[in-house]
Amino acid sequence: MPRASAKPLPQLSLRIDLDGEDRIGPGKIELLEQIREQGSISAAGRAMDMSYKRAWDLVDEIKRICGHAVVEPQAGGKNGGGAMLTPFGEKLVARYRKIERDAARAVHKELEALRSDIARSRKS
Repeated sequence: MPRASAKPLPQLSLRIDLDGEDRIGPGKIELLEQIREQGSISAAGRAMDMSYKRAWDLVDEIKRICGHAVVEPQAGGKNGGGAMLTPFGEKLVARYRKIERDAARAVHKELEALRSDIARSRKS
């Protein structure tokens, strides 16, 4: 059982660099997850403290990078429409999160060693 006073393990942040300047990382994936959860691009942007335009630009950038739509509009009722992830968008999020989990597992021992090294150096 871990000690209550133990420092948390350093976290791995994963960005996948594709062609040239094209990349998929935690921010874009979180935006897609927020769209799925919130049901709209504007609500997802608000949840992430980002403007609707910035959120829409990121969704458009993901579409350009991947060559597939990741979000599709939903017909609106009295309060207007919303958005949901396309099957490709869902697959992209799932694949990214799997790569992230696999990478974190692969470096777990090294992250523990890093935490110990930093703790020792701070005591010196």
